[in-house]
Amino acid sequence: MMGVEQLVSALQKDIEEKKAVYNNQKGQKEQLEKNKEEIIKKLEKCREDIDLLEQVNIYLQQVSDHARHQAKEQIEALVTQALQFVFGEQFSFEVEIEEKRSRPAAEFYVVSQYGEQKIKNRPQDARGGGVVDVVSLALRIAVLQTFSRPKILGPLVLDEPTKHVSEEYITRVTKFLKNVSEMYGRQIIVVTHQQHLSQVADKAFLVELSGSKSKVKVNNE
Repeated sequence: MMGVEQLVSALQKDIEEKKAVYNNQKGQKEQLEKNKEEIIKKLEKCREDIDLLEQVNIYLQQVSDHARHQAKEQIEALVTQALQFVFGEQFSFEVEIEEKRSRPAAEFYVVSQYGEQKIKNRPQDARGGGVVDVVSLALRIAVLQTFSRPKILGPLVLDEPTKHVSEEYITRVTKFLKNVSEMYGRQIIVVTHQQHLSQVADKAFLVELSGSKSKVKVNNE
């Protein structure tokens, strides 16, 4: 028969093994939940980008041929400017308008030119560096400046516009925004967790949570 001490030792060993299994499964569960949240956020971002492209498409369907051609050129110019400013001269943005079911339909492409090789991708299929974020950002500015009738005045508020942009390109994006602000005479307010972006801003505020209250202080003076 097993002695009391042996029985206690066996039970403790069994408990420790079960604890290890529990902690392992708990860690896996927490990681899966974290992955799920990230996937949901990415899905929401993709839906927002698709909605934006559809809004531009609808606008291009509704305007006259002349206005459509002008809008196409303005969109291509502004988004190309953003892509080249951030990623380099080899990038450009193209809008192709074709008749589908007796209605004009627009397709959007990010074009990469490497020597004689030309690669065209839809923005949502472009990978690396946060290309789709830069396209989405520039399109929002183009919609605000080109399509809004009557023109919408006031500041442009952007929430985490560089969230998925690679670290090496973030400062370039903020400099592009500064150029846009100066070009159109429009204040741009950026909400972000990336504190080093304050180096480019004219004025930066740091918001910190202290208990149940938020404390705000000027961050670049």
